[in-house]
Formats: sequence, C-alpha cells, structure tokens
Amino acid sequence: MREVNFAGVDLNLLPALEALLRRRNVTRAAADIGLSQPAMSRALSRLRSLLDDPLLVRVSGGYALTPRARDLEPLLGAALGDLRGVFRQPTFDAGEVQRTIRIACSDAQTVLLAPGVMARLAIEAPGVDLRMEPYARDLVARMQSGDLDLAFALMTTPLPPGALSEGIASDRLSLVMRKGHPAARRRWTIADYGRVDHVGVSLLGDGASDIDALLAGGGVRRRIALVTPHFHAALETVAVTDLVTTISRTFAKRFEKALDLLLLEPPFAQTDMRLSLVWTQVRAADPLLAWLRRLIAEVAQEVHGA
Repeated sequence: MREVNFAGVDLNLLPALEALLRRRNVTRAAADIGLSQPAMSRALSRLRSLLDDPLLVRVSGGYALTPRARDLEPLLGAALGDLRGVFRQPTFDAGEVQRTIRIACSDAQTVLLAPGVMARLAIEAPGVDLRMEPYARDLVARMQSGDLDLAFALMTTPLPPGALSEGIASDRLSLVMRKGHPAARRRWTIADYGRVDHVGVSLLGDGASDIDALLAGGGVRRRIALVTPHFHAALETVAVTDLVTTISRTFAKRFEKALDLLLLEPPFAQTDMRLSLVWTQVRAADPLLAWLRRLIAEVAQEVHGA
C-alpha cells in the first residue's frame, strides 16, 4: 500500500471529500461547502490522485461510490469530527471544574476578600479550592513554573518579564495609632514620622518600604521598632503601644472599633493605592483563571467600595 506524505496533504480536501461521498454529486457537494462546480471538480481530481482511487464512478442517473469510498465514508465523518475538536474553542463551565488555585497574598487579602470569594465559589464553582500562600523571594519562579496561579500586588509594583496584571480595586493609605496616643491630636507632618516609632509591614521580611523613600525625600528618617509580614499584627501592636503604622485604610477600618484605633490622613501628597492581580503570560488563556479574576475583582470592588 502506498504511504501518504501527510506534510503534503491539503486538509481543505477533507470537507470536499466528505461532501462528495455524502452527496454523490459534484454540483451539490460544491454548493454544500461554498465551492464553485469547477473548483469541486478539481478537488475530486486531486483526491483521486491522492487516494489512488476513482471514488465516484458515473452510472446511469448519477454517480456511485467505489468500494474504497464506501469504506472511507464512516471513517471520514469521525476524522472530521476529531479535527474540528482540535480547533474548536473548549466550552467552559466553572460549576463543573475540579481544581485547586494557589494565590500569593498577604493577610489583608485573606481577611478582606477570602470570605466573599469563598461564598461565591460555594455557589458558582463548588469544585474550585483556593490556597492562599505567603509571599516569598521565589515568587516569580513559582509563578513561571505553575506552582502559583495568581498574586496580589499594587499597580505600582514593577512586573517581571512575561507577567500581566489588572487593577481590581482602589484603596488608600492611613496613618494608624491607638486612641489616646500622645500625637493623636495634631495634624501630622513629614517631620512627625521621625519623632515616633513605627511598625513596618514587609511581606518579604526585608523591611523595605516605599514610605521610607518618601520620607528620605523630605530629609526624614524614622525608626521602625517592629517589622512583621502581617498587617493584623501591626494593628494589634499599635493598639496597645505608642507605635504607629501606615497601611491600607480599608483593612484598618475593619478593626478600627474592635481595637479602639484612630485613623488619620498621612502627610503625603499621594496616598491612593490600586490593588491588582498578577499572572503570567503562559496562563493568560486559562479560562478558569480569567473567570476567577473577574470574580475576585467583583468582590474586591464591593469590599473596598464600601
């Protein structure tokens, strides 16, 4: 049997062959797939050469299928179905998905967003589990390898090559201290940041902060008495000491009454923050992640908008 070189096979011939075998008529087969009658005749000629068989034989009143053509007819239908499946966009139903999604986040996102997100998932995608994981220095490598699916960040955070992001909610900074703090009654200036001790939140544990860069521009240096990766620990600490912290207003507002806190406007020209979700370009076409990002954004807008 002569072997066929698939690299040289024109896949456009397959719909023509299927129509010819089904219709057993060149003119009607051509109309079915939008070809002219001469174009279909040329396709039939090429198919005869490719398959080394006449396929359609003229008989009284029309054409008849050769034995080879009759054998091909059921195979062709299945083959075309499989080929169409290769190029067809897969259907997506979040309610049918069974999967675990890993997201790098701080305790702020876990506290503020996880309850609303999980409540939505219980109804809309009960087979999707979330794993909220801490930030680490290998975050980029973990995302590129697929060990992490998403990460929360600020829109001002520099992104590595191949990373994508979208804003999901707006927030702003608040200067937080206990009620009754010795410096609670005055309007703060940049200089005041150098007169009190602070709690710093560092997600990677290195103590780095954009606030210190702002202070340095005004010639101010502050003492950070405590560095923690947890925003809630910062609030619990300032609630019982004369330390202060500068964090998300939405998060601080959640514990303002319970911890008897005071929230003030920090003395910076820009206090707005834009929360974003980050993912890699490799996962850009993942329908579940796209769906989940929309769900998280809706929850975030409700929480931060409130």
